[in-house]
Amino acid sequence: MKQINGPKTSHLIQEFQWIADPVDYMNTCARKYGDIFGTRIGAGCRNLIFTSHPEAIQYILTHDTKELTAPGSVNGILKPLVGDKSVILLEDKAHRRQRKLLMPPFHGERMFNYGQLICDLTRKVGDRWEVGKPFRARDSMQEISLAVILQAVFGVYEGTRYDRLKELTGNLSKVVDSPLSASLLFFPFLQQDLGAWSPWGRFRRLRQEIDELLFEEIEERRQHPDETRTDILSLMMAARDEDGQPMTNEELRDELLTLLFAGHETTATAMAWSLYWVNRLPEVRDRLLSELATLPPNADPMTIYRLPYLSAICQESLRIYPVAMITFPRVTTQPVELMGYHLEPGTTVVGCIYLLHRNPSIYPEPEQFKPERFLERKYSPYEYLPFGSGSRQCIGMALAQYEMKLTLATVMLNYELAWADSKPPKASRRGVTLAARGGIPMVLKGRRSRPEKSVEVAAVS
Repeated sequence: MKQINGPKTSHLIQEFQWIADPVDYMNTCARKYGDIFGTRIGAGCRNLIFTSHPEAIQYILTHDTKELTAPGSVNGILKPLVGDKSVILLEDKAHRRQRKLLMPPFHGERMFNYGQLICDLTRKVGDRWEVGKPFRARDSMQEISLAVILQAVFGVYEGTRYDRLKELTGNLSKVVDSPLSASLLFFPFLQQDLGAWSPWGRFRRLRQEIDELLFEEIEERRQHPDETRTDILSLMMAARDEDGQPMTNEELRDELLTLLFAGHETTATAMAWSLYWVNRLPEVRDRLLSELATLPPNADPMTIYRLPYLSAICQESLRIYPVAMITFPRVTTQPVELMGYHLEPGTTVVGCIYLLHRNPSIYPEPEQFKPERFLERKYSPYEYLPFGSGSRQCIGMALAQYEMKLTLATVMLNYELAWADSKPPKASRRGVTLAARGGIPMVLKGRRSRPEKSVEVAAVS
């Protein structure tokens, strides 16, 4: 039986390396120890196994409830952000119940009703860009994705509550948006409320005010139900489990928080990367523009969503810099043999999405941005998994992909952008995710003409 190797430095040193520069940490470990290695990071056992081998990833993601479990408790660092009733932190029966209640609103034709909304919000943000004046693509994409969450998910379109939620969410995200500030989540001893001006004190007050606004919205909906509403919150409130029970106010609040922070932040990062690559590589930009020019008048969202090269660009953006670096952790419940390695019961193991997506045997020239990969080959769910896989796959995956494609298409149809830096952006930690350091500076060169056939996106009823 083979022995799992890994760095021998102390868990504190490895933890700091993982927080400060996760890309360098993963690359260094893979270079030294191969596609399965042991680390001393993470809460509790300080013993976390990384694997980037597709067969090993397939094993750990398809043996849930058998040799391995996916306990929500391993994601405890997210509790301050999303609450303890979030689907991310639930497990076993409670987790299955919550996923069953949450899945329907994010699938089928209901979701595609938001197509026109996404395009309108994108143009609203883009029309404020000034010719020749640099802006950060990620900031603009975050403004779009947050508005989509507030309007499509929360059903809040305007007014004091909308403005305040938008402001508070942006401020709360900034509290943990760098490797240094993200330490607040990784080290509980730093979570000390020393007043409103201390980092954790500010975090707690922002979270509390967001809670109050969400509870106000939920209670108002309960007092004044409206069956004609199609926002996701309304669908969540109408959902019933097998016993005929709805979600409680606290469950709804925590799921809204999960969608708010796990949804808009990650989607914004992915959209910003796609803008960078398209405007960095002329051949990619020109091919995309040629494809968009083939759209029929008043193209419906599904027509845009199915464009092959647009889809390939978004897939390749999520491959080369996946927002989620690792899969949801699995814990062995009994002795397990994984690719010839022996794992004792209680071992925590993750699939390393970042390293898997850089595997040259699966993706030749992995450092190169090549959307054609996804036109020439179909990858298995264990070779390409930007949204995870198995029982813990991201619930908002379909909405995120839909938003990403429509936003990129709308920007490229209406605005001529250019990358506004001399050095390629570097991927770095943003909270618990991977984003572009510096926010990807772009500049507006001009506005494209808006032919009727490309401007409006017809809603799907």
